[in-house]
Amino acid sequence: FKAGDRVAWVYAPGSYAEQIVIPADALVHIPDGIDDHTAAGVMMQGLTASHFTTDFYPVQKGDVALIHAAAGGLGLLMTQIVKLHGGRVIGRVSHENKAAIARQAGADHVIVDHEGNFADEVLRLTNGLGVDVVYDGSGPVTFNGSLASLRRSGTFCWYGPVLGGPDALDIMSLPKSIKIGYAVFMDHIHTPDLLRQHTGQLFDWVISGKLKVRIGGVYPLADAARAHTDMESRTTTGKLLLIP
Repeated sequence: FKAGDRVAWVYAPGSYAEQIVIPADALVHIPDGIDDHTAAGVMMQGLTASHFTTDFYPVQKGDVALIHAAAGGLGLLMTQIVKLHGGRVIGRVSHENKAAIARQAGADHVIVDHEGNFADEVLRLTNGLGVDVVYDGSGPVTFNGSLASLRRSGTFCWYGPVLGGPDALDIMSLPKSIKIGYAVFMDHIHTPDLLRQHTGQLFDWVISGKLKVRIGGVYPLADAARAHTDMESRTTTGKLLLIP
């Protein structure tokens, strides 16, 4: 790197600032064909989506995925990557006004639900078989429904500590043979080479038009508290950005 290069990073403590000191190994070059807002919007959520759909559960052609919060920044990117791999997507959103956004990203079916009552519809859409994989970061309210939505030997990708996890799990009480695990995006990029490899793939998809980053809101850094309040209200869609 040299002074003046445009760079991006996925995570560094103290990033809510006008200036930051960060290890060079944590940086990637931003290609000329990608603007700063898109680069900021694709890093954490894009690498998380990549990990979930290519590492934790490598989506294959014909697989059916249930994606919670399908109109959020992560959900929109996961939907697009699943479709790039030839899969089908059932997206769950909390409000009707988010359904069209999920469909625009490629969701084959959209379920509107904010109380955790979605499993019956998932089973109907899959002819009673259930989905191959569930991506669930929506907290305890959706845990049992996600279990019920899985096919035999399906995979449950649990993530997102912010909303909390389920109660203590008795593994003998699981309703069918499934694989369940907790996914952490840093395992996708635990070396500088992997960081640049996977980020390069995301940037290539963006430049070619195969992956679109939806910026749902742009806030000055001084309004960080308002951005968090808006995000917690569950009325936002896409990625929210803070601009120093």
